[in-house]
Amino acid sequence: MMMNCKYTKKQKYVNSAVMLTFLLAMALLVLAASPLAEAKEFIQPNHEFSTNYYDGYGEPDIYASVLGDVEFERGETAQVRVVLSNRGVLHGFKARGNVGTDEGLHSLSLKELEYESLRTTAFGIKAEMISSTDHIEVDPITSVQTLEKLSPGVLPDDPMSFTITISDNAPAGSYMILLPVSYEFQDEVEMTDGITIRIGLPDVDHTSFYKIRNTTLQIPVIIEPSAKFVVSEVEGELTSGKSGTINVTYTNIGEVEAYDAYARIITMKPLSSSRSVVNLGNVAPGEDKTVSFNVASEISAVEKIYGIDSEIKYRNDDDEIEFSDNIFVEVPIRSRESSISITLVAFAGILLLVIYMGYNTLRKAKKAK
Repeated sequence: MMMNCKYTKKQKYVNSAVMLTFLLAMALLVLAASPLAEAKEFIQPNHEFSTNYYDGYGEPDIYASVLGDVEFERGETAQVRVVLSNRGVLHGFKARGNVGTDEGLHSLSLKELEYESLRTTAFGIKAEMISSTDHIEVDPITSVQTLEKLSPGVLPDDPMSFTITISDNAPAGSYMILLPVSYEFQDEVEMTDGITIRIGLPDVDHTSFYKIRNTTLQIPVIIEPSAKFVVSEVEGELTSGKSGTINVTYTNIGEVEAYDAYARIITMKPLSSSRSVVNLGNVAPGEDKTVSFNVASEISAVEKIYGIDSEIKYRNDDDEIEFSDNIFVEVPIRSRESSISITLVAFAGILLLVIYMGYNTLRKAKKAK
């Protein structure tokens, strides 16, 4: 009877070890595919092989701050450098039982307290910047950044750097870019007293169990107000081989006034202009200014709509010189109408008549002979 009992216990232990080995192998496969696998020191054995002396309270608390200026201009491509910080607080511990006067157990329980103090450290941090507006684009190459770990009160050696591009048509104002952050933290520590070596794991005195946390941080981005010009109307038509006048109306659709503004057109063959720069004066938001340009067209110009490049030079509120984006001025050109003068028609008629009369006279002379 005693042999059967021992055999049963031994067989039970073997079965448990086989099952545990299988579970550990499956866990390895899952963790190999997980980006957070690096957060774990080793694959944890189950609670059957460890003892929990204390429960700890507190976990990581992740914040984000931006290095440098968060104000950008329309059309600008810039780097947003983000620093993550951990403000996690360890609130305390609660004993799970009484170790009595056993010095070995007492020593293990004190050792667990040291390990439990790491529960506020974040491991395997992954941050992905996501734009919540079509006016700001995040470069997918830099959109995902990672950190191995982040301890409370310790800043990373280097900030996370994300590349963003502001749309040319973005309205001025404040925007929030989302920064979802995922990480693991040590939720529980249990002491193994070296028993892990019996099941093929490293000879360590404790095992750690982790939890995953997800949080979404916000990064502010401010698009500065500025003057912005468009061509709202073009009047006039050119004829190939001639000079003409076009009237161009510029509108400031921006948020601030442009001071001492000058409009310039840039012509290329078959067009040219003897006066390509015209003063607009001050242009308030929403205000229109119409100016005239004298443009010449070569005789070789075909009949179509030509695009003339234009730009506005002006001073901003800080009295700094700025240039608008390139603006297209569409100008229609028609071909010259072919015309024959009355004198030329009459001369041709007389010439034909003289030829006919001469031919008729010669014919009659030949008959008379």
